[in-house]
Amino acid sequence: MDNGRVGCVPRRFLLFFVVLFGWAEWEHWRASRRGMGGRPGTSGTGEAVVVLGYRNGGSRANFVNRWRVRAAVRSQAPGPSRLVLCGGAVGGAETEAALMARYAREYGCRGPLVLETESRSTWENVLHAVPLIEDADRIKIVSNSLHAEKARHYLRRHRPDLAERLVPARDYRFGEWLALKPVLAVMGKRNLRRLRR
Repeated sequence: MDNGRVGCVPRRFLLFFVVLFGWAEWEHWRASRRGMGGRPGTSGTGEAVVVLGYRNGGSRANFVNRWRVRAAVRSQAPGPSRLVLCGGAVGGAETEAALMARYAREYGCRGPLVLETESRSTWENVLHAVPLIEDADRIKIVSNSLHAEKARHYLRRHRPDLAERLVPARDYRFGEWLALKPVLAVMGKRNLRRLRR
């Protein structure tokens, strides 16, 4: 007899989670491709990969900042590329940028690292990163997909000329952060709606 269960899980419950996680994946995938520019530079200076910091206490990069560094490293294209690590001392004595830089070296990143150590918010991350990325032909912003989209929106508001050099990073991967994606999608969409008002 079909009692509406798969194993011991009601089918409605299972369907709800399939729809929820499918929606969250879709939102993150879409966000990872929105807000890009149409005119990368041609100076030959390569790319700048901007890594947005996350509040970090202690003397070691936390889980979120470690993931962002790994996503930034996998986002780097062959050729000239530098990581621009953003974040001041918001949650602890050391700056988020310094903690991420230390982790980047431990992770095996041997390329140039540029630290922005004054910012205390996403808006300030973008504002203070501008002098460090002005010469880049291509600009990538790394965070979770909706947060990175918010930062791209800020860059377009502050420096539309640089926003034209935005290209996709590889911060979206199917199934990565699966359990948190619905929450991040809801929060991210709410923040983006506020910005658009």
